[in-house]
Amino acid sequence: MSQMITLTRPDGGQIAAYSAGEDPARPGVIVLQEWWGLNDHIKAIADRFEGEGFNALAPDLFQGRVTKDANEASHMMNGLDFPGAVHEDIAAAKDWLRERSASVAVMGFCMGGALAIASAARLKGLSAGVCFYGVPPKSFADPKDIVIPLQGHFGSKDDWVTPAVVADMEAAMKAAGNPPEFYSYEADHAFFNKTRPEVYDAEAAEAAWQRTIRFLKTHV
Repeated sequence: MSQMITLTRPDGGQIAAYSAGEDPARPGVIVLQEWWGLNDHIKAIADRFEGEGFNALAPDLFQGRVTKDANEASHMMNGLDFPGAVHEDIAAAKDWLRERSASVAVMGFCMGGALAIASAARLKGLSAGVCFYGVPPKSFADPKDIVIPLQGHFGSKDDWVTPAVVADMEAAMKAAGNPPEFYSYEADHAFFNKTRPEVYDAEAAEAAWQRTIRFLKTHV
């Protein structure tokens, strides 16, 4: 049964999270939100992962704040303590899942995609990572520090995470000896978000989802 729960961070603080599944026979996946917050769209994705055979957990990185306004979303994202989000909030989600699942992956969208990559670079105890159209600054997450399998999904029309940004990261990971599995779609940024019809691409979203599930079932 899906429900909101409370996690304890490594520093002793608390964070809310949306839990979908607690079956010890299943692998775990951390689902990281876009800059809109932990909204119904992200919760539905966690539920979808449960339907695919995973224990899914989506930490509330904005502490209950949700918006549909891009300016407010930008303000919330820019106010986020990114190192704290990785080492406290996402680490808490990882630790909670590791108590219930033998292996845990991290994945996310946009801001959450960048945080998924950062978590892959900075946190121990993860088995794989999946990023949808988000790349963190190299100063925060150096690609050479990623040693787990990493899959990425990007839009060729994305003017935020441009093809050049993606190519630079792919080259850095290849040079470090851990080539990622990156896919490009003829689509815009946020092409997976069906609540945004102006950018949603059903065909690309379905292809990316099936690749994500195959990848996670292989590595987690």
